[in-house]
Amino acid sequence: MSNRNSQAAKTAARERLRQEREREAKRAKVKRQVIVGVSAIAVLAAAGGIGYAVVQANKPSAWEAAKTAKLVKPAHSSGADGTTVVIGKDTAKKTLVMYEDPRCPICASFEQANGGTVDKDVADGKYKVQYVGATFIDNNIPGEGSRNALSAMGAALNVSGKAMLDYKAALYSAKFHPDEQDDKFKSDDYLIKVADTVPALKGNAQFQKDIKDGTYDKWALVMSDKFNADGKKYDFQGTPTLMMDGKKVTDSGGQNAPMTAADFGPAIQKALKG
Repeated sequence: MSNRNSQAAKTAARERLRQEREREAKRAKVKRQVIVGVSAIAVLAAAGGIGYAVVQANKPSAWEAAKTAKLVKPAHSSGADGTTVVIGKDTAKKTLVMYEDPRCPICASFEQANGGTVDKDVADGKYKVQYVGATFIDNNIPGEGSRNALSAMGAALNVSGKAMLDYKAALYSAKFHPDEQDDKFKSDDYLIKVADTVPALKGNAQFQKDIKDGTYDKWALVMSDKFNADGKKYDFQGTPTLMMDGKKVTDSGGQNAPMTAADFGPAIQKALKG
C-alpha cells in the first residue's frame, strides 16, 4: 500500500471516529434533556400534589361552609328565618311545642310510644304541634347525624308538613333509628332509604337532591340555634322536651316528658286545661 493510500485511510478513520463521537455526544445531550424534563415534571407534580393537599386541608367542612351559606327556608315554615314549623288545624287553640334531637334515643322511645297519639290528636284538632330540632348530640358524641337528619327533615317539610311528621316518625322508628353511638344519619343514602318508606317522599327526586346538595344545612344550624335559645329561656337542655303555653308538659313527677302512653294522655289533658 502506498503512503498516499495509507494517509487517506487514516484520515477517513479519524473522520469516522469524529462523527461517531458527535453522534454519541448528541445522544448523551438528548438523554440529559429527557432526564431533566422528567425530573421537572415530577417536581411540578409533587408540588401540585402538595398544593392540592394544602388546599383540601384548609378547605372548610360542609358544616363550616353552611354557617356562612345563604339561608334557604323550607316551604310550610314561617318566621323570619323559617324555623317556626307549626302543623295542624287552624281551629286548634293550643300548640304543643316538641323539642327533639334526631339522634336522641329517648326521643325515639317517646315517638314510638306516643307518636301515633300525637298524630291523631293533631288530626282531630285537639292541638297543633310545633317542631324544634336540636343537634347537641353531634357535640356530645362527635358526629354530624343530628344536623344531617335535621337538614333532611327540612327537605321533607319543603314537600309538606305531613311528609315531615311522617318522615320524623320513620327516623325514630325501631327499624331505622340507630344506637346513639352509631352516626348512621350522617349518610345521605341512609336518610333517603328511610324516606322511601314515606309515600310522599318515595322516589321524590327533588327531595333527594335537596338532601345530597345540603339545601337545608344552613336552616338546620339556625333551627339548632333556636333550640339553644329556647332552652336558656325556659330552662331546659335535654330532649325530648314538651311545652304548651310556655310551660313544660311533664309526667306526674314534674321533671321529665311523659314517656309512656299512660303518662302522656293525662299530661296533655292537664296542659290543654291550662
